[in-house]
Amino acid sequence: MPDGPVHGVPETEREVRAMTRARRAWFWLLKNTLNRGTTRLARAGRGPFSLVRHVGRSSGRRYETPLIVARVPEGFVAELTYGENVNWYRNVVAAGGGELVVGGVPHPIVGVERYPAERGRRAFGFPARLVLTLTRRAEYRLLRTR
Repeated sequence: MPDGPVHGVPETEREVRAMTRARRAWFWLLKNTLNRGTTRLARAGRGPFSLVRHVGRSSGRRYETPLIVARVPEGFVAELTYGENVNWYRNVVAAGGGELVVGGVPHPIVGVERYPAERGRRAFGFPARLVLTLTRRAEYRLLRTR
């Protein structure tokens, strides 16, 4: 066991708060820059992006969030880059469903289930599979559709 602090692991409450603020700032930046452009592409049915449409758990507002998904026989696989604690995922789980728009075609989401990491990586084609493998992505969910 190494002595001293472990790189990247907060040691104090102050460091935890600072990391939380940084994470929120990062999500705000994504939402207000990258997500706006990728949402436009997904609405137009262009590029690798799909849209998950969901309703806010508390607000009742309708939202659209861009995702990259892979088609599997049971529906679509999504890689949870930021884990389960993101609004689109929490909203879809709380509501028991939502809608996934892939290539301009809407697919009702009727359930969300954990999906094995190896199968999740294999669902994506090259080069996405290579990137997911190299970055050791391990959180995948099956978006079960009709």
